[in-house]
Amino acid sequence: MAQLLVRSIEDSLVQKLKRRASAHGVSVEEEHRRILKEMLNRPAVEKPSLMGFLLSEEGQVRPNVELDLSRSRDVESHREVVL
Repeated sequence: MAQLLVRSIEDSLVQKLKRRASAHGVSVEEEHRRILKEMLNRPAVEKPSLMGFLLSEEGQVRPNVELDLSRSRDVESHREVVL
């Protein structure tokens, strides 16, 4: 098996890892392995479309989202294009 050495870890992160390992009754090294395995084996999550992000499952605008569907600038009626 391969080995992995991780350097320059913030002290606060190391303390969190130690507490988590202790809570699970395993070594810090084992907890680190478990976290890596869990995170890297997760199925890829598709990012929602803009409308999927803004609308709820029922098709309603999510709370704290304000939609302004008015045009933000005037649109020219038409103009001639010379090639």
